[in-house]
Amino acid sequence: MSRLVAAIRESLARREAVARVVVLRAPDEALVGRQMVVWLSRPPLGSLGLDESAREAVVQRATAALQQRRHQTFHLKTEAGPLEVFVEVLGRPPTLLIVGAGHIAQPLAEMGARCDFRVVVLDDRPQFASRERFPTADEVIVAPFHEALRRFDFDLDTYVVLVTRGHRHDVEALLQIIDKPLAYIGMIGSRRRIRGVFQLLKEQRQLSDEQLARVYAPVGLDIGAETPAEIAVAIMAEIILVRRGGTGRPLSDVFWERSRRVHTWRSSRQRAGSAPSS
Repeated sequence: MSRLVAAIRESLARREAVARVVVLRAPDEALVGRQMVVWLSRPPLGSLGLDESAREAVVQRATAALQQRRHQTFHLKTEAGPLEVFVEVLGRPPTLLIVGAGHIAQPLAEMGARCDFRVVVLDDRPQFASRERFPTADEVIVAPFHEALRRFDFDLDTYVVLVTRGHRHDVEALLQIIDKPLAYIGMIGSRRRIRGVFQLLKEQRQLSDEQLARVYAPVGLDIGAETPAEIAVAIMAEIILVRRGGTGRPLSDVFWERSRRVHTWRSSRQRAGSAPSS
Protein backbone atom coordinates (compact mmCIF):
# COMPACT_ATOMS: atom_id res chain seq x y z
CA MET A 1 0.00 0.00 0.00
CA SER A 2 2.83 2.40 0.83
CA ARG A 3 4.11 1.99 -2.75
CA LEU A 4 0.75 3.08 -4.15
CA VAL A 5 0.51 6.04 -1.78
CA ALA A 6 4.03 7.14 -2.71
CA ALA A 7 3.17 6.91 -6.42
CA ILE A 8 0.04 9.04 -5.94
CA ARG A 9 1.95 11.64 -3.92
CA GLU A 10 4.64 11.79 -6.58
CA SER A 11 2.03 12.28 -9.31
CA LEU A 12 0.28 15.03 -7.36
CA ALA A 13 3.59 16.81 -6.78
CA ARG A 14 4.22 16.69 -10.54
CA ARG A 15 0.65 17.85 -11.25
CA GLU A 16 0.08 14.62 -13.16
CA ALA A 17 -3.42 13.22 -13.66
CA VAL A 18 -3.85 10.01 -11.69
CA ALA A 19 -6.70 7.80 -10.45
CA ARG A 20 -7.01 5.45 -7.46
CA VAL A 21 -9.08 2.32 -8.11
CA VAL A 22 -10.66 0.57 -5.12
CA VAL A 23 -12.59 -2.72 -5.07
CA LEU A 24 -15.84 -2.19 -3.13
CA ARG A 25 -17.49 -5.56 -3.67
CA ALA A 26 -16.19 -8.85 -5.09
CA PRO A 27 -17.07 -12.58 -5.09
CA ASP A 28 -14.00 -13.14 -2.94
CA GLU A 29 -14.21 -10.91 0.13
CA ALA A 30 -10.42 -10.97 0.39
CA LEU A 31 -10.33 -8.70 -2.70
CA VAL A 32 -12.47 -5.98 -1.11
CA GLY A 33 -10.33 -2.92 -0.39
CA ARG A 34 -7.61 -3.82 -2.86
CA GLN A 35 -6.30 -0.84 -4.81
CA MET A 36 -4.62 0.07 -8.06
CA VAL A 37 -3.19 3.35 -9.41
CA VAL A 38 -3.94 4.28 -13.03
CA TRP A 39 -2.39 6.94 -15.26
CA LEU A 40 -3.10 8.10 -18.80
CA SER A 41 0.42 7.71 -20.12
CA ARG A 42 1.95 4.73 -18.29
CA PRO A 43 1.03 1.23 -17.10
CA PRO A 44 -1.09 0.85 -13.95
CA LEU A 45 0.47 0.01 -10.60
CA GLY A 46 -0.93 -2.55 -8.16
CA SER A 47 -2.93 -5.75 -8.30
CA LEU A 48 -6.64 -6.17 -7.69
CA GLY A 49 -6.36 -9.97 -7.68
CA LEU A 50 -8.53 -10.27 -10.79
CA ASP A 51 -8.13 -12.38 -13.90
CA GLU A 52 -6.61 -10.69 -16.94
CA SER A 53 -9.87 -9.88 -18.75
CA ALA A 54 -11.50 -8.40 -15.63
CA ARG A 55 -8.38 -6.40 -14.83
CA GLU A 56 -8.26 -5.01 -18.37
CA ALA A 57 -11.93 -4.01 -18.16
CA VAL A 58 -11.31 -2.19 -14.88
CA VAL A 59 -8.29 -0.35 -16.29
CA GLN A 60 -10.30 0.74 -19.34
CA ARG A 61 -13.14 2.10 -17.20
CA ALA A 62 -10.69 3.83 -14.86
CA THR A 63 -8.86 5.40 -17.81
CA ALA A 64 -12.16 6.70 -19.19
CA ALA A 65 -13.04 8.22 -15.81
CA LEU A 66 -9.61 9.84 -15.69
CA GLN A 67 -10.04 11.31 -19.17
CA GLN A 68 -13.45 12.68 -18.16
CA ARG A 69 -12.00 13.94 -14.86
CA ARG A 70 -14.93 12.48 -12.89
CA HIS A 71 -15.11 10.02 -10.01
CA GLN A 72 -17.03 6.92 -10.96
CA THR A 73 -18.50 3.80 -9.40
CA PHE A 74 -19.22 0.97 -11.80
CA HIS A 75 -20.23 -2.70 -11.81
CA LEU A 76 -18.74 -5.49 -13.87
CA LYS A 77 -19.83 -9.08 -14.43
CA THR A 78 -16.87 -11.43 -14.16
CA GLU A 79 -16.62 -15.19 -14.45
CA ALA A 80 -16.28 -15.38 -10.66
CA GLY A 81 -19.27 -13.10 -10.01
CA PRO A 82 -20.28 -9.41 -9.79
CA LEU A 83 -17.63 -6.77 -9.11
CA GLU A 84 -18.13 -3.21 -7.83
CA VAL A 85 -15.29 -0.72 -8.24
CA PHE A 86 -14.79 2.94 -7.29
CA VAL A 87 -12.47 5.24 -9.27
CA GLU A 88 -11.23 8.35 -7.47
CA VAL A 89 -9.81 10.88 -9.93
CA LEU A 90 -6.90 12.89 -8.58
CA GLY A 91 -4.11 14.97 -10.03
CA ARG A 92 -3.38 18.24 -11.65
CA PRO A 93 -5.86 21.00 -12.36
CA PRO A 94 -6.60 21.90 -15.98
CA THR A 95 -4.47 24.62 -17.56
CA LEU A 96 -5.90 27.88 -18.91
CA LEU A 97 -3.41 29.41 -21.34
CA ILE A 98 -4.29 33.01 -22.17
CA VAL A 99 -2.46 34.20 -25.28
CA GLY A 100 -2.44 37.98 -25.13
CA ALA A 101 -2.25 40.10 -21.98
CA GLY A 102 -4.68 42.89 -22.78
CA HIS A 103 -7.70 44.25 -20.91
CA ILE A 104 -9.81 41.08 -21.26
CA ALA A 105 -6.97 38.80 -20.14
CA GLN A 106 -6.85 40.36 -16.66
CA PRO A 107 -10.38 39.45 -15.47
CA LEU A 108 -10.16 36.15 -17.38
CA ALA A 109 -7.00 35.19 -15.46
CA GLU A 110 -8.71 36.03 -12.15
CA MET A 111 -11.76 33.93 -13.02
CA GLY A 112 -9.63 31.05 -14.22
CA ALA A 113 -7.80 30.99 -10.90
CA ARG A 114 -11.07 31.11 -8.96
CA CYS A 115 -12.32 28.14 -11.01
CA ASP A 116 -9.23 26.16 -9.98
CA PHE A 117 -7.38 26.32 -13.29
CA ARG A 118 -3.64 26.61 -13.53
CA VAL A 119 -3.44 29.98 -15.28
CA VAL A 120 -0.64 30.87 -17.69
CA VAL A 121 -0.51 34.26 -19.44
CA LEU A 122 1.60 34.81 -22.57
CA ASP A 123 2.47 38.04 -24.36
CA ASP A 124 5.50 39.45 -26.17
CA ARG A 125 5.18 42.83 -24.42
CA PRO A 126 6.81 42.99 -20.96
CA GLN A 127 4.79 46.05 -20.02
CA PHE A 128 1.61 43.97 -20.38
CA ALA A 129 2.75 40.50 -19.30
CA SER A 130 3.83 41.28 -15.75
CA ARG A 131 3.25 39.97 -12.24
CA GLU A 132 1.80 43.34 -11.26
CA ARG A 133 -0.99 43.02 -13.83
CA PHE A 134 -1.56 39.27 -13.27
CA PRO A 135 -1.02 38.53 -9.56
CA THR A 136 -3.31 35.46 -9.60
CA ALA A 137 -1.61 33.76 -12.58
CA ASP A 138 0.57 30.72 -11.89
CA GLU A 139 2.95 31.73 -14.65
CA VAL A 140 3.47 34.84 -16.77
CA ILE A 141 5.54 34.36 -19.93
CA VAL A 142 7.16 37.20 -21.89
CA ALA A 143 8.26 35.84 -25.27
CA PRO A 144 7.35 35.90 -28.96
CA PHE A 145 4.10 34.01 -29.43
CA HIS A 146 5.38 31.42 -31.89
CA GLU A 147 8.45 30.59 -29.80
CA ALA A 148 6.57 30.21 -26.51
CA LEU A 149 3.75 28.17 -28.07
CA ARG A 150 6.22 25.87 -29.82
CA ARG A 151 7.83 25.07 -26.46
CA PHE A 152 4.65 24.88 -24.37
CA ASP A 153 3.69 21.50 -22.90
CA PHE A 154 0.14 21.01 -24.23
CA ASP A 155 -2.17 18.16 -23.27
CA LEU A 156 -5.86 17.24 -23.27
CA ASP A 157 -6.37 19.27 -20.09
CA THR A 158 -5.17 22.51 -21.72
CA TYR A 159 -7.66 25.26 -22.60
CA VAL A 160 -6.28 28.01 -24.85
CA VAL A 161 -7.86 31.44 -25.28
CA LEU A 162 -6.47 33.73 -27.98
CA VAL A 163 -7.02 37.38 -27.06
CA THR A 164 -4.16 38.91 -29.01
CA ARG A 165 -4.02 42.42 -30.39
CA GLY A 166 -4.43 41.63 -34.09
CA HIS A 167 -4.88 39.31 -37.07
CA ARG A 168 -1.19 38.58 -37.47
CA HIS A 169 -0.80 37.29 -33.94
CA ASP A 170 -4.02 35.26 -34.17
CA VAL A 171 -2.74 33.51 -37.28
CA GLU A 172 0.70 33.00 -35.76
CA ALA A 173 -0.78 31.44 -32.61
CA LEU A 174 -3.33 29.26 -34.38
CA LEU A 175 -0.71 27.78 -36.69
CA GLN A 176 1.28 26.66 -33.66
CA ILE A 177 -1.61 25.04 -31.78
CA ILE A 178 -4.27 23.95 -34.27
CA ASP A 179 -3.07 20.31 -34.37
CA LYS A 180 -2.04 20.05 -30.70
CA PRO A 181 -3.87 17.72 -28.27
CA LEU A 182 -6.02 20.35 -26.56
CA ALA A 183 -9.32 20.44 -24.73
CA TYR A 184 -10.34 23.82 -26.14
CA ILE A 185 -9.24 26.63 -28.45
CA GLY A 186 -11.14 29.92 -28.27
CA MET A 187 -10.40 33.06 -30.28
CA ILE A 188 -11.78 36.51 -29.66
CA GLY A 189 -12.82 38.87 -32.44
CA SER A 190 -15.68 40.28 -34.40
CA ARG A 191 -17.38 38.10 -36.97
CA ARG A 192 -15.56 40.04 -39.68
CA ARG A 193 -12.19 39.48 -38.04
CA ILE A 194 -12.88 35.78 -37.53
CA ARG A 195 -13.95 35.30 -41.14
CA GLY A 196 -10.83 37.13 -42.32
CA VAL A 197 -8.49 35.01 -40.22
CA PHE A 198 -10.17 31.73 -41.23
CA GLN A 199 -10.16 32.67 -44.92
CA LEU A 200 -6.48 33.57 -44.73
CA LEU A 201 -5.62 30.28 -43.02
CA LYS A 202 -7.56 28.27 -45.60
CA GLU A 203 -6.19 30.04 -48.67
CA GLN A 204 -2.59 30.70 -47.68
CA ARG A 205 -1.92 27.96 -45.13
CA GLN A 206 -4.21 25.24 -46.54
CA LEU A 207 -5.93 24.56 -43.24
CA SER A 208 -9.04 22.43 -43.60
CA ASP A 209 -12.57 23.14 -42.38
CA GLU A 210 -12.14 20.21 -40.00
CA GLN A 211 -9.08 21.82 -38.41
CA LEU A 212 -10.76 25.21 -38.07
CA ALA A 213 -13.88 23.59 -36.62
CA ARG A 214 -11.86 23.00 -33.44
CA VAL A 215 -11.77 26.75 -32.81
CA TYR A 216 -14.55 28.39 -30.78
CA ALA A 217 -14.75 31.73 -32.54
CA PRO A 218 -16.03 34.23 -31.72
CA VAL A 219 -15.20 32.96 -28.25
CA GLY A 220 -17.68 32.81 -25.36
CA LEU A 221 -21.38 32.23 -24.72
CA ASP A 222 -23.89 34.73 -26.04
CA ILE A 223 -24.93 36.58 -22.86
CA GLY A 224 -24.81 40.08 -24.30
CA ALA A 225 -21.42 40.81 -22.71
CA GLU A 226 -19.95 44.25 -23.31
CA THR A 227 -17.34 45.11 -20.66
CA PRO A 228 -14.00 43.26 -20.31
CA ALA A 229 -15.23 41.56 -17.12
CA GLU A 230 -18.51 40.50 -18.76
CA ILE A 231 -16.64 39.15 -21.80
CA ALA A 232 -14.36 37.20 -19.45
CA VAL A 233 -17.45 35.71 -17.77
CA ALA A 234 -18.80 34.65 -21.18
CA ILE A 235 -15.47 33.03 -22.10
CA MET A 236 -15.09 31.23 -18.77
CA ALA A 237 -18.70 30.02 -18.97
CA GLU A 238 -18.02 28.46 -22.38
CA ILE A 239 -14.87 26.79 -21.09
CA ILE A 240 -16.77 25.30 -18.14
CA LEU A 241 -19.52 24.20 -20.54
CA VAL A 242 -16.98 22.35 -22.69
CA ARG A 243 -15.22 20.87 -19.68
CA ARG A 244 -18.27 19.74 -17.71
CA GLY A 245 -20.62 18.92 -20.56
CA GLY A 246 -23.53 21.22 -19.73
CA THR A 247 -26.20 22.54 -22.07
CA GLY A 248 -25.62 26.28 -21.80
CA ARG A 249 -29.33 26.79 -21.16
CA PRO A 250 -30.78 28.73 -18.20
CA LEU A 251 -31.29 26.28 -15.33
CA SER A 252 -34.74 27.72 -14.69
CA ASP A 253 -35.80 26.79 -18.24
CA VAL A 254 -34.55 23.25 -17.76
CA PHE A 255 -36.33 23.01 -14.39
CA TRP A 256 -39.67 24.38 -15.60
CA GLU A 257 -39.66 22.88 -19.08
CA ARG A 258 -42.11 20.11 -18.24
CA SER A 259 -44.67 22.59 -16.97
CA ARG A 260 -44.14 24.71 -20.10
CA ARG A 261 -42.99 27.70 -18.08
CA VAL A 262 -40.07 28.87 -20.21
CA HIS A 263 -38.53 32.31 -19.95
CA THR A 264 -38.28 34.76 -22.80
CA TRP A 265 -35.00 36.50 -22.11
CA ARG A 266 -34.80 40.22 -22.72
CA SER A 267 -32.13 42.69 -21.71
CA SER A 268 -32.87 45.53 -19.32
CA ARG A 269 -32.75 47.94 -22.27
CA GLN A 270 -35.36 45.93 -24.13
CA ARG A 271 -37.57 45.78 -21.06
CA ALA A 272 -37.23 49.51 -20.59
CA GLY A 273 -38.04 50.10 -24.25
CA SER A 274 -41.17 47.96 -24.10
CA ALA A 275 -42.55 49.54 -20.90
CA PRO A 276 -45.99 51.13 -21.36
CA SER A 277 -45.96 54.89 -21.65
CA SER A 278 -47.71 56.97 -19.02
